[in-house]
Amino acid sequence: MTNGDYDKVATHWTSKETDVVRMPEAELRAEVDAFLSSHNTCTLVCGAGDFVRCTPLEYVWRDGSFWIFSEGGLKFCALKWNKNVSLAVFEPYGGFGKLASAQVTGTAELIDPESDEFAEAVAAKGLPVSALPKLRGMLHLIRVTPSRIDYLCSEFKSRGFDSRQWIEL
Repeated sequence: MTNGDYDKVATHWTSKETDVVRMPEAELRAEVDAFLSSHNTCTLVCGAGDFVRCTPLEYVWRDGSFWIFSEGGLKFCALKWNKNVSLAVFEPYGGFGKLASAQVTGTAELIDPESDEFAEAVAAKGLPVSALPKLRGMLHLIRVTPSRIDYLCSEFKSRGFDSRQWIEL
């Protein structure tokens, strides 16, 4: 493929965005919130230079952000240099008429383990607050704040909307 071929293929979806039947934003936000709240596993993609890492992780969707606890790992090599990340949440494939997934573009930040936010995330995760002193040395908290969520839901077609919707945040 030529560079032009790559560019054409890369814009397959975004070039169609002006002709999409959009869902009202408040309704779409409620749908996305329900989807993300009903799941707990994502793939987090981060990279810096030639290094790219894709990691399956458990998350909590709270206050419009993904809250992810991690013991450590190679993803922190990339996060040290590049806070721009992508993540995906999806249903197992069940056919074209049953697609549901969210692709997220956003930024990651590490939350200070001594902060109230860290303690709140521990509580939201359902971990005992009594374990907080131990967890502060063992777990790292990554908050991913979305800047765009592309949401694919085949069921939207039956409601008169395009199956691919997005939110710019």
